[in-house]
Amino acid sequence: MFTTLVAVLVALALGHVAPAAAASLRRFDGFRRWLGWLDAHGGRAWQGAAGVALAIVPPLLLMALVAWLLRGVLFGLPALLLGVAVLAWCWGPRDLDRDIEAIIDADDAPTRQAAARNLQSAGGSLREDVPSLVEATVLNALRRWFAVLFWFLLLGPVGALGYRLLALMAESPMRARVPVEPLALAQRLLGWIEWPVAQLMAFSMALVGNFDTAWKAWRQAHGERLAGGIGFLGAVARASVNAELREDAHDYTEAGLLPVWQRLPDLRDAMSLVWRMLLLWLAVLALLVIAGWVT
Repeated sequence: MFTTLVAVLVALALGHVAPAAAASLRRFDGFRRWLGWLDAHGGRAWQGAAGVALAIVPPLLLMALVAWLLRGVLFGLPALLLGVAVLAWCWGPRDLDRDIEAIIDADDAPTRQAAARNLQSAGGSLREDVPSLVEATVLNALRRWFAVLFWFLLLGPVGALGYRLLALMAESPMRARVPVEPLALAQRLLGWIEWPVAQLMAFSMALVGNFDTAWKAWRQAHGERLAGGIGFLGAVARASVNAELREDAHDYTEAGLLPVWQRLPDLRDAMSLVWRMLLLWLAVLALLVIAGWVT
């Protein structure tokens, strides 16, 4: 738990202090070359469903071996550093906060379109209407932050790396190197391993926002179904943002004030929700760390 807490803080600091360096470190060129090699030499196994295992299992076995070798060495310090490095490496790859600000600050259509493409780099609708951008914000928060954090908590460095490689294989431009059958399987697997993360995010959104609104949107989007999809998360985010904006407008009206004009308030509120969710997760982690020290 302590490793996770430190690693998240390092990843966030790296993205804010040196975003260009962080993005360059997180390009995963080695995995791109590995997919290219499999495409050239993988044969029939690469063309079938086993292609997902061929692409992902060898790097994970190597990571598991390194983690096992470092276990118990120098009071666990090398293992701690490995965890911090892997989580910081798998975080992102782009800084979500900066991508949101780029859209809000864009002064012309081409600049805004380029900024929207950066925001939607990890998935989501390519439309530029406000509801689609709100949905892209929470979906990218899941794929850049929360899913990596969740699987790191469950499986350590192997979990974080496994999620990132599968997401790259299924949703990034690297998917152009993947044959049809393994690509379809990778996308289905990604939906299933993202499903519990999306459920936790929806619950977190309800806790840090309007619980009744989030609950109703989750039910209407059939979030209770064990379907291996995360479409309900966008519905919960849109409903939560709309509810908060209505509450803000109501507060201004009751106080006899005019609302302060802002560009894309929906997008600002969506990012605020994401930060509040992350702070909630980190607060729970911190409490678990403190409880572990006390006991």
